Amino acid sequence: MGLPIPIKPLPGEESVWDYPRPPRLERVDTRVQIIFGGRLIVDAAECFRVLETSHPPVYYISPDFIEMSALKPTPGTSLCEWKGRADYFDVVANGKVAARAAWRYVGPTGSFTPIAGFLAFYAGPMDRCTLGGAIVTPQPGSFYGGWITPGIIGPFKGEPGSLGW
Repeated sequence: MGLPIPIKPLPGEESVWDYPRPPRLERVDTRVQIIFGGRLIVDAAECFRVLETSHPPVYYISPDFIEMSALKPTPGTSLCEWKGRADYFDVVANGKVAARAAWRYVGPTGSFTPIAGFLAFYAGPMDRCTLGGAIVTPQPGSFYGGWITPGIIGPFKGEPGSLGW
């Protein structure tokens, strides 16, 4: 199966097909809030986002804005060809557990060094994630951690039939 036909963006929209490969890191001044187990675990006025072709942005948040007591280190790592080795955390609040739902790069490589120690979260297992007040839709599939918000258009990697993209 070939590459999909990108949706043409309207004014004010971003197509994930216009994002670069290799990915790019951008600092953004947008409020991020994450609620899990009925508890506000992230409230940040700024963060970084990673933009990569065919993927909705992934947001990396400083631990200064995260309720770190809600994160429990979990065994295992993964390797990103662009950012390096990631380690994972279970998110735990009020008796609820989301296994391996957050990750970070302790020593990211190249242009990603500004996100060293910052954390990203899978939106799907959380009660609610918002970006600039808009409710986040998780990127399709179980591997990718992108956040879809109004104005971000695809099609997105992770949708059925996208394995070969």
